[in-house]
Amino acid sequence: MSEADLPIIDAHHHFWELSEDGPPWLIRPPWVPFRYGDYAAIRRNFLLADYRRVTAGHNVVASVTMEAEWDESRQLEETAWIAKRHAENPRFPAAHVARTILHEPGAADEIAAHAAYSFVKGIRHKPAAAPAPDRIERGARGGMSDPLWRRGYAALARNGLHFELQAPWWHVDELLDLVAAFPETPVVINHAFLPADRSDEAMAGWRRAIRRAATAPQVAMKISGFGIAGVGWPLARQRPIIEQLIETFGADRCMFASNFPVDGLTGSFDEIFSGYKAATASLPVADRLRLFHDNAVRLYRLDIAPLTA
Repeated sequence: MSEADLPIIDAHHHFWELSEDGPPWLIRPPWVPFRYGDYAAIRRNFLLADYRRVTAGHNVVASVTMEAEWDESRQLEETAWIAKRHAENPRFPAAHVARTILHEPGAADEIAAHAAYSFVKGIRHKPAAAPAPDRIERGARGGMSDPLWRRGYAALARNGLHFELQAPWWHVDELLDLVAAFPETPVVINHAFLPADRSDEAMAGWRRAIRRAATAPQVAMKISGFGIAGVGWPLARQRPIIEQLIETFGADRCMFASNFPVDGLTGSFDEIFSGYKAATASLPVADRLRLFHDNAVRLYRLDIAPLTA
C-alpha cells in the first residue's frame, strides 16, 4: 500500500459557517486568548468543499466533527446544523462530538437531546483548568472534581456517549479520579494532552502524566492539536510526541486527527498528515491501519468496516 493510498479517518476537525448565528468567538470581538496566537486566518467559513480542498492528496475516507463552541444557549442548534451536513454526506462527518456545559442545571436533558441524533457519539466540555501545575484547585466550579460537573457527566453513560477531554496534562489526577468514579464512560483525551510547553521540565511532567493516564484502560489518546505557537509543525520536534504517545498507549488506543481548520494556523493538512505517516513508517501495516482508520471506527462506533482483524 502506498502512502497516498493509506486510508484515513480524520478523528477531529470542525465545520463552521460564520453567519450571525455561528460560533461567537469567530464572529465578533472580544477575540479570545488562543494558544496559537492570532487566529484571524480561520475566521472564515470552513465547509465540506474547503475540507476536500485541504485534504487533497491524502485518502481521507471519513471524518469526525467536533463542536465549535457555539453560544451556550444554542448548542442543540449546532448539532442540528451538523446533522444537515451529515445528511448531505454521511461520511463527512460520519460522527459528531457535541457540547454541553456539564455543570449547568439542564445538562442531563441537553445530553439526552444530543444523543437523540444517532451520529452523535460523545460530548466535549472543556473543564475549568488551572494555568499551571501548582495552581490546581480541587472542586473548582466547572472542573472535573466539581460535584455539579460530575452530575452532568453521569448522564453520558445513560445515553451511550463517551467523553472528550481537552485539558492540560497536569489535570491527570482529576482525570484518574473521574474514570475511577465513572468506569463505564470511555474518555478520549484531545490534542495529545496539550504539550504546549516544550521545556525539559514541562516535557518530563507531560511524559509522567501520559503514562499515568494510560493506566486507565477506558482512556484513549487523540494525536492532534500540538502545533507549536510561532514555530509551526516541524517534524523533528513533533516526532518524539507521536512516538511517545504510541509507545505509552499502544497502537490500539491512539488515533490521528487534523484539528482543521484550527491547526491550519501551524501547518498544512499535508504537512501534518505526512508527518504522522513519516513518524509511523516503520510500524507494522496492521498498526498503521489501526492508528489511521480502525481505532476511529471502534471508538466512534462507526458503521464502517475495520481494515484489520
